[in-house]
Amino acid sequence: MNDKLLYRVTEVAEYLSLSRSKVYVLIQSGALRSVRIDGSRRVRGEDVEAFVADLMTDAA
Repeated sequence: MNDKLLYRVTEVAEYLSLSRSKVYVLIQSGALRSVRIDGSRRVRGEDVEAFVADLMTDAA
């Protein structure tokens, strides 16, 4: 997921096979880092990868 620097929440939701609202819950809980640019919420590709890596670590 590193072809762009920043992704929209809908793109992250699609990539992770989650709903858009679940991605917002993950952002609000601090599990998934994001940035706000004006009125838009964006997620860095490397933060999505780190989130998935954390899931793998927690499952082990």
